[in-house]
Amino acid sequence: MDTITTMPSIFPAAQDIPTQYQINEFIEQREYLIDGELRQWQGPMNQVQSPVCIETMEGYQQKIIGSSPLLTSKESLEALTAAHKAYNKGQGFWPTLKVKERIQYMEVFVTEMQKQRDEVVKLLMWEIGKTLADSTKEFDRTVTYIQDTINALKDLDRRSSKFEIESGVIAQIRRVPLGVTLCMGPYNYPLNETFTTLIPALIMGNTVVFKPAKYGVLLIRPLLKAFCDIFPKGVINIIYGRGRDTVGALMETGQVDAFAFIGTNKGANDLKKMHPKPHKLRSVLGLDAKNPGIVLPDADMENAVAECVTGSLSYNGQRCTALKILFVHRSIVEEFLGKFTEAVNHLKPGMPWDEGVKLTPLPEPGKTDYLAGLVKDAERHGAQVVNAGYGGGEVNETYFHPAILYPVNDQMRVYREEQFGPVVPVVAYDNIEEVIAYVVSSNFGQQASIFGRDPQKIAELIDELYHQVSRININAQCQRGPDVFPFNGRKDSAEGTLSVSDALRVFSIRAIVATKDQESNKDIVRSIVKEGHSSFLRTDYIL
Repeated sequence: MDTITTMPSIFPAAQDIPTQYQINEFIEQREYLIDGELRQWQGPMNQVQSPVCIETMEGYQQKIIGSSPLLTSKESLEALTAAHKAYNKGQGFWPTLKVKERIQYMEVFVTEMQKQRDEVVKLLMWEIGKTLADSTKEFDRTVTYIQDTINALKDLDRRSSKFEIESGVIAQIRRVPLGVTLCMGPYNYPLNETFTTLIPALIMGNTVVFKPAKYGVLLIRPLLKAFCDIFPKGVINIIYGRGRDTVGALMETGQVDAFAFIGTNKGANDLKKMHPKPHKLRSVLGLDAKNPGIVLPDADMENAVAECVTGSLSYNGQRCTALKILFVHRSIVEEFLGKFTEAVNHLKPGMPWDEGVKLTPLPEPGKTDYLAGLVKDAERHGAQVVNAGYGGGEVNETYFHPAILYPVNDQMRVYREEQFGPVVPVVAYDNIEEVIAYVVSSNFGQQASIFGRDPQKIAELIDELYHQVSRININAQCQRGPDVFPFNGRKDSAEGTLSVSDALRVFSIRAIVATKDQESNKDIVRSIVKEGHSSFLRTDYIL
């Protein structure tokens, strides 16, 4: 491959964008959902800027694709009031519905959601720069997640429909909702990761106030009408605006029972501190990570390189599960760097809709400056941009070409900071204890990847790591799925566990109806069950 010194332009002129992916009209979203009503906001609006720049006669201009409401604490508190009214201390229509009836609502919603697939996928590309393939995958995976959640709830309800008899006590144990839930999702998976908390919270009978991600806000718009028309009033309320103007006011009331948040640990800590009764707040948090890839001397080089490239640069490294730092044994580091650099050089930069594109512009304002700062800091402390001759570390408007940094040491910011972008720090190690010490001392503990062939060496490393991280991947990149597997973390990386089944438990609490094993009590229970008097005490099965 020929060496290049500067990045070529990747941004198109307006006429070069394929017709089916063009956004020709400004999307002015003034709607927000409170108490079953799509209200129209007449106040200040937030400009929604795409990471995609358009080539014009005056140069490159970042495309403004729409605007969204900048609500205030007044509107957010109205949403909270609506959610409380719908929950009504557990006596509202939604929390008292039978499980099969809530499932029916969700089945109607997912059917309507699928009708908006093309529009949501297009907005994913324009709003956060996600490739067409990944945007489509995110939508389809979310639909599958909802369907899997429905099936998991059916299984859970079937298991709960039996009676337990122990020590002279007859009991039925079921899971019931917690109350009002505040859901906030991340910009990198504004549909999928948001819905992995929103959907189980709803289907378990909670009422919800939902604030979409800061970037990836317009893509919820195509689903607003379905949320409004399908779910009972007040069950789902959707607000927009700055977190400090909306969410803080909700937490300060102390009336939020469950808090689902995916973002930084600092953001989560700041919000939780606002709650006057933190002991009653159930928190489900997906936070920061600095997942290491550990390449042992006997690793299958081709596999290690392929997995590390995908693991560190899929969606430009903007994933909590991305490999954020690579530890490579010194005996093979030069070979690894050569193959890794070659593989990165073959990744295609471009627009999200371009065929085969792997690298796209970044949605966060100021992100390219931040990443460039990490690179400069690393260079000051002795690192080099290994792929500098191929555009590594070059900035083109909102696009940052991946920078492979080596040798990285503990004096550099990128050694500890989560870069959340296309900067790949590589550390050479001589003794595996150096790597273990890094993981042990890290503030984060989500996942790690081990690349090697010796079962004993891998086993020893597993036994050193499983107290530090929540998932260890062997000869594979870090990842969340499959969604039936638990997804959690240690230290500052998470609170609570998510998976299809775990999420149902996270957003509920077990309740028990019990009586002494006496014939008169059995007659009462039989009568309640036979006549269908209770939505809780029952033995019917959902098929």
